[in-house]
Amino acid sequence: MPSDGARGRRVPSRATLLLAGLIALFSGQPSQAQNHSESHWLEPYREPAARLIGAALADRFAWRRLAELTDSIGHRLSGSPQLERAIAWAVAEMTRDGLENVHTEKVMVPKWVRGRERASMIEPGPHAIAMLGLGDSVGTPPGGIRAEALVVRSFGELADKAPLAKGRIVVLNIPFSTYEDSIGIRLHAASRAARHGALATLVRSIGPPGQRLPHTGMLQYSADAPKIPAAAIASEDADRFQRMADRGTRVVVHLEMEARLEGEVESANVVGEIRGSERPEEVVVVGGHLDSWDVGSGASDNGGGCVVTWEALRLMKKLGLRPRRTVRVVLWTNEENGGRGAIAYRDTHRTELAKHVAMLESDVGVFTPTGFGFSGNDRARRQVRAIVSLLTGIGADRVGSVGGGADIAPSVEAARIPALSLEVNGPYFEIHHTEADTVDKIDPNEMAKCAAAVAVLTYVLADMPHRLGE
Repeated sequence: MPSDGARGRRVPSRATLLLAGLIALFSGQPSQAQNHSESHWLEPYREPAARLIGAALADRFAWRRLAELTDSIGHRLSGSPQLERAIAWAVAEMTRDGLENVHTEKVMVPKWVRGRERASMIEPGPHAIAMLGLGDSVGTPPGGIRAEALVVRSFGELADKAPLAKGRIVVLNIPFSTYEDSIGIRLHAASRAARHGALATLVRSIGPPGQRLPHTGMLQYSADAPKIPAAAIASEDADRFQRMADRGTRVVVHLEMEARLEGEVESANVVGEIRGSERPEEVVVVGGHLDSWDVGSGASDNGGGCVVTWEALRLMKKLGLRPRRTVRVVLWTNEENGGRGAIAYRDTHRTELAKHVAMLESDVGVFTPTGFGFSGNDRARRQVRAIVSLLTGIGADRVGSVGGGADIAPSVEAARIPALSLEVNGPYFEIHHTEADTVDKIDPNEMAKCAAAVAVLTYVLADMPHRLGE
């Protein structure tokens, strides 16, 4: 029997005690350095943050949804039947989740077809080359191209050896440094070589070496150079060519590619929402791109990013959390070889971009979350830092110096919208754009943490009493 002093006091239920434990474990406490006048508004969000984290980590729902997408539909190149199946699947699943205003928004996209392709060394001896044609490349003539290889280590060396490039297949063996620094090699190699009369280019993969995996990706042809076939080759094959060239060995390569562009076809961005309870006209946008390259199954690039941002809305719906502002998930189309979905979103929503409070993109995989990149004013940065303190328990409380992504960039730039990106620690660049981009590379628990981090940040951004940055 309780004592007199305990009479009238409600004994906490097991559920209440569990929730209190989650709050203590996951939500963290404000740093002493935080200005209380700027962070006191955060206190009411500790409880819903703990609920969102707890729900995200309670099962493997996000991973199972990604596995369904990638196992049943697979890779999703723009213009392909697989991408259109994925769009229809996403609409049906969002509707089943109970999201609001679920719809598609038309986007015209280029249809590039890889076709059959192969490359091999003919002289001094036969050797099959691990290769993938680069996106939007033209194909070879029927029967392919057979020519001596010119191996160079840089664009500068290519310029120095320009007279030797005519009539040859240029092999660019430039080691990968970072994606940002190396992507220009893939984009511009074909036109650089074509200006000197090359017949085709083979580019060392833009990605870390290992496992003899070629990485595909988009190229860009210049208007002042002929369009020649271009493919990525595994780093091991590029280094083999280099060793032979350094020894003065004549190397002859045979390249066949059926690659072709087949005009434009209709595709779509997928949109779903939780409408705001007080300021529905103000919007927080989250999302990733649903299209992928036609190798692997597009799990890390970028099915996972789509699922964890979508999961933020599903978790809010499941827990009955309706923020003041509207939360909108967008699954963009055609990020990989054109960016048409990003441009279409900006143009379709141009009149409402001023009401976009923030935009968040997830497109570097769903491995161990470390926090978020952020671009915005100083006051907004301090507010984001306060919000991510709620994620200390899952280690996702870092705020990086720059946020954004290819799909939100057109809208962000048009209306100076605060931009965020999920940051993770994992082998993204080792597997993206390769046959190895499959769901088995993703840990369900780490993916759940990514979903939790996005859900907490998104909910608070959409519900905070003042608009971000004000």
